[in-house]
Amino acid sequence: MRGSKPSTSTSPCAILRDAYHNCFHRWYTEKFVKGQYDKEECVSEWQKYRACLSEHLEDKKMIRILEGENVVVQDSDVASSQ
Repeated sequence: MRGSKPSTSTSPCAILRDAYHNCFHRWYTEKFVKGQYDKEECVSEWQKYRACLSEHLEDKKMIRILEGENVVVQDSDVASSQ
């Protein structure tokens, strides 16, 4: 289990990644496997992590990685989901 152990990564998004992974793991083990499904769980953490990835990949001209996976959402899509 990853737990809440701080990340030792130098990635600018490491803290957000850990927050999302911890939230997802907690949701999966405490709710999903027990039949409780809430699709809104961890959305905030995921959006913050994805935004950080988008920003830093774009800086490195690597944004196509997320675009190729259809993970990048246009700003209007993010705004409408909040």
